[in-house]
Amino acid sequence: MAAYEWHAKPRNYEKEISDRTIQGEPITDHPLKPMTITVTESKVKKTGKGAGKKQSSSSSLLDPLSGALEGSDPLTSAFDGTDPLSAFSDPLSQAAAEIALNKTQTDSKAKNKSHSDDDFEPWSAKKAGILSRYTTSEKLSITTSFLSAADKEKVVVKTQVAQSTVSDKVKHRLEQLDDFEEGSVKEMLNLSQQEYVHRIDELNQAMISAWEQDQRVKTLKIAIQCSKLLADKSVIQFYPSKFVLITDILDTFGRLVFERIRQKSCYYPPGSRTPQTLPENFTPEQVPESAKETCRNWFFKIASIRELIPRLYTEAAILKCYSFLTSGEYSQALLRLANQMRGIGDPLVAVYARTYLCRVGMSVAPEFKDHAINNFYDFLSTYTQLQGDTVQNILAVQRLDMGAYLSLYSPALDWILQCISYETADDTLTEILAKCKKQCNSALLLNSIMSAFKPDYIASRVLKFLEMIKECEESGFPKHNLYRSLGVNLVMANPPEDQRRTVLNEVWKVVMKLKTPADYICCAEIWIEYPCKHFTRREINTLLGDIIKHMTPDRAFEDYYPQLMSIVSKVLANVHDFSELFAMDKFLPFIDMFQKESVKVDVCKTIMEAYIKKPINFSSTPIPERTHSEGTSDPVIINALMFVCKTMHDSVNALTLEDEKRAIGHLICEFVTKVTFGRDFEQQLSFFVEARASFSNLESVLIQLVHSVNLLATQTNKIVKGNHSRKTAAFVRACSAYCFITIPSLSSVFARLQLYLASGQIAMMNQALTQGDAFFKASISLLSEVPKTVYMDYKTRSTEPLIVEYINNLFSVLLVVPDHPDHGVLYLVRGVLNVIQDYQWDDNADSKIRLFFNVLNLLSAYSQEEYIYHVDKVDSNDTLYGYDKKFLAELNKITATLIEEILDHCKKLAQNGGYKRQAALALEFFNHIVAHGDMTDATMSTLALNLWNLAQKHGHADTKTMVRTLDAVKRKAIQTEGKAYDDLVQKMPLQSKA
Repeated sequence: MAAYEWHAKPRNYEKEISDRTIQGEPITDHPLKPMTITVTESKVKKTGKGAGKKQSSSSSLLDPLSGALEGSDPLTSAFDGTDPLSAFSDPLSQAAAEIALNKTQTDSKAKNKSHSDDDFEPWSAKKAGILSRYTTSEKLSITTSFLSAADKEKVVVKTQVAQSTVSDKVKHRLEQLDDFEEGSVKEMLNLSQQEYVHRIDELNQAMISAWEQDQRVKTLKIAIQCSKLLADKSVIQFYPSKFVLITDILDTFGRLVFERIRQKSCYYPPGSRTPQTLPENFTPEQVPESAKETCRNWFFKIASIRELIPRLYTEAAILKCYSFLTSGEYSQALLRLANQMRGIGDPLVAVYARTYLCRVGMSVAPEFKDHAINNFYDFLSTYTQLQGDTVQNILAVQRLDMGAYLSLYSPALDWILQCISYETADDTLTEILAKCKKQCNSALLLNSIMSAFKPDYIASRVLKFLEMIKECEESGFPKHNLYRSLGVNLVMANPPEDQRRTVLNEVWKVVMKLKTPADYICCAEIWIEYPCKHFTRREINTLLGDIIKHMTPDRAFEDYYPQLMSIVSKVLANVHDFSELFAMDKFLPFIDMFQKESVKVDVCKTIMEAYIKKPINFSSTPIPERTHSEGTSDPVIINALMFVCKTMHDSVNALTLEDEKRAIGHLICEFVTKVTFGRDFEQQLSFFVEARASFSNLESVLIQLVHSVNLLATQTNKIVKGNHSRKTAAFVRACSAYCFITIPSLSSVFARLQLYLASGQIAMMNQALTQGDAFFKASISLLSEVPKTVYMDYKTRSTEPLIVEYINNLFSVLLVVPDHPDHGVLYLVRGVLNVIQDYQWDDNADSKIRLFFNVLNLLSAYSQEEYIYHVDKVDSNDTLYGYDKKFLAELNKITATLIEEILDHCKKLAQNGGYKRQAALALEFFNHIVAHGDMTDATMSTLALNLWNLAQKHGHADTKTMVRTLDAVKRKAIQTEGKAYDDLVQKMPLQSKA
């Protein structure tokens, strides 16, 4: 094959940039300002004479985003007007708007009715806590006629045959009642808690299945039998959880009945002949008589239930159905059911029945409170039963102490009192409080009052509540629970300022005398937040010291890590000044109590996350220096956080998960970036040296340290404006040495390559040519170590695209790197070429040849009299060689070798049948020659023409690409110096596929 010489096209980069710059034109209006467009619409009205009528309207059109930006967009000031669609209106859109408005109002009413606001905690939020708190290891029993131990999954019921007559329907109902005789009821014994919950869920599914198959009697029977389970106190400590499970089934039953009646309540709106389902906010007048009859029938069925507890629960479950009959029945029905609750003998069963009634009352009539108050007063009148012989006998049989028994009442009393206190005047609450104190003055009741009443009410009368706590009867309910509940309120609402210290002193005098670690930490966990909000670090430090004193004996802290972690989180959430935090001599000893490694690492993470997210003190930060997060140079903070980060770092081992390493590495990196010593760059570098020694096992931290040191060298160069003194030059060389030492310790080849390249560029910018050469040499030597594949994004991928991208970036940097006087011309480029030549490239790809194309581009840039870009105060090869002929001759030798390699590769492709790849490479090589070659040279013109013909030789070239390429060459021919391109165009045939 004939040898070709490369002749680069002479370039005048300044002129090219100038020619491509678009000239601006002065204007008087903002180019994005909306235009006023007049829209003329023609509307023809058909009349007897066929007259037509034209109407015109105009509107001002605006940027649709301007309204959403609300003034934040800098262009907003240039715009004026309204929404472009606001001028157009039609009856349909108005009607749609009215419907949307009505829906919004309905949703708003529903939201208000469901009391879903911040002052009221819904029952759904309480259920999980009750189920997790009240558990048992005792065996449970369940009585039902619908499940059997032998067939747990048998919830399928008999299919009901359609009845055509009333007599058939009555006959079928009687057959169902015969099937459900009391004699068929079976009792399942020795069920574990998990099995019991599973059985209850099966009952729920059986009820739904029966309802879907129109077996109403069976559905009611299941609801009744579930209600009966609430009379069972055989495992009393599980009763609150059983109440939650059973009432969920009753809620489902009530919802099924309500929706069924509503579906049958089709009505005709005024002026319409089409029946419609009742709207959400329907009135009894809209309900047809047949649906009302069905509703009454359900209440009559339930009224005929003989036993009190099932009758009360099932009627309460469908209480919402009264809305089909009358609008004023809720209050009377609730009061009637509240009075009937007095017939339940057991106080625990009675208080939970009252709880369910209050639940239903809040869903149907939240504004009505009389039934809830009556329920509570009824409980007060029967409170003496809790200390009676009957209860004592039950506790003796079940081996339960009085404290555990009284705690069973807390969820019920909390809910009843919360229903009473919701949107209730303070006078009513004060009256209830006085009655409690007068009748029983029980710690149980006082605790429920503090849990249910509004925190503002408690905080404003905090001294009165402290006095009541001292005077109340403990009677099995520990007083430390009262102090805990009081603390919860005072954290949520601030007491009067003149009483804050008195409250803290009075409470802590009692708390610090608690002997049991469980009782003590339960109060301390809550009260630690009180001094954090209202006092200084001295009080916080005192409380932390007292906690250490109580939790250290017998290593009690090991059993209460969650509570201790909660204390740390609350201190961090309220103390934002970390210099104040670490100045407390008890904080780090408190952290030392976390002896278990995994727990200690979690605490350290919490500390670092709080430090990273701490708010900015804008009052002390000058406006130009405000950033997303402030740095620190405080040695106390730095030393303490270094200890915290070192603890996290030392927990990393070979078994640590990657996600855990990533999380710890991120926190340490954030800490490293926040340490700043201002203009004291030497101290900053010393800190980075210390950090490298401390965090050597985390690659992400080492990478961040290299970037931080490079940033330090960049800031130095910026301050001296590129004019380094002997001291600053030595400092930036020290930074380069730091990076050069740190990078080899990384295991990721690509991370090392990128850091070598970045560090070399920073060294060049600081005129540290020797250090820059060392970085580039290291990166070139490392290229041969790149693996063939890499695991990335959960897939094994080839590294060839990554290598090609990296080498191309390296070429762009090498253009401005001056040659070393002892290593010959372009020794770095020759080194890259050797690596490319020796690397085992994929035979099915042409990455190597495409890199050779880019080397030709680079060599063309090298051959220019003045390079396209330079590094400030660094002389590149254009200055060193001065367009010397020997230098150009060396370039020509390299280019000749590359061209020969490229053409040989194309020839081999043809021999192996790779005509499509050959066509693509030939066309790509042609484009490179046209862009960077001197087309006035006959050799280059001939080479380009041969490549053009080769691309089309076997008919595998993309015709569209060929056409676009030819058009591009024609455009070049139109330019002033385009005669050579014009000659080339005349010789370029364009073959079409047959």
